[in-house]
Amino acid sequence: MIELIQEFFRQLAADYPRWNFIFFYEERQFDKVAEGLWVTVQLSVFCIFFSVLVGVVGAWMQGSPSRLLRMIVQGYIQFFRNTPPLVQLLFFYFALGQFTPTHSPDGWLEVPIISNVGWAVISLSLFAGAFNVEIFRAGIEAVPESTREASDSLGFTRLQTYGYIVLPLALRICLPSLNNNLVNLVKTTTQAFAIAVPEMLYQSVTIWNDYPSAQNPMMLVLFVVYILLVGVVVMSMNRWERAMKIPGYGT
Repeated sequence: MIELIQEFFRQLAADYPRWNFIFFYEERQFDKVAEGLWVTVQLSVFCIFFSVLVGVVGAWMQGSPSRLLRMIVQGYIQFFRNTPPLVQLLFFYFALGQFTPTHSPDGWLEVPIISNVGWAVISLSLFAGAFNVEIFRAGIEAVPESTREASDSLGFTRLQTYGYIVLPLALRICLPSLNNNLVNLVKTTTQAFAIAVPEMLYQSVTIWNDYPSAQNPMMLVLFVVYILLVGVVVMSMNRWERAMKIPGYGT
């Protein structure tokens, strides 16, 4: 069966040179696509997790009694929301990367402890996290003040009130906006190409640089991959919304 599929795409490339699906009949190119897809999925998952974590912590810090802490969070939000994510990525990798400690696994080559993949996760997570802070803040402000006063009267600390009462209610309200931001984040992971992270776009470019006739098929594969990835995120978030829905809160 596999041999028949490979032969079909070989013949397709021979008959229509502009549609050379070389990764379907050459193992080395298929491995590139598989590796790129796996790196893209990992990058998306890690960035989603850390950006949400940044948003939750940042929203809590915004309500801190400390004016200095609130100013730090606001400065972070303004910096990451008002500069292009690609510029941020290049700044983290090329500027801050120069000060990254190194280690020598073989005793000769000095390797930074944070790889290009690590910098991509850090940069994109902080970029999306700045928007998530504002999303969670809006949800927190929508929680009635009487709810917080009730938790105070029961002896809850500020952290307990936030973690057990305010955040679960705010999350139900801000899930639609959070959904949109996470979808944008998944699409923004393609910018990791700029620092040679071997994700789907990077691997696609390496393939069509070697085989220009594979450019159209690789672009088609890129569209399909990101449509599927975004579809998974959207469906997962929609199911989460329905599962967490409470009358009077959320959508």
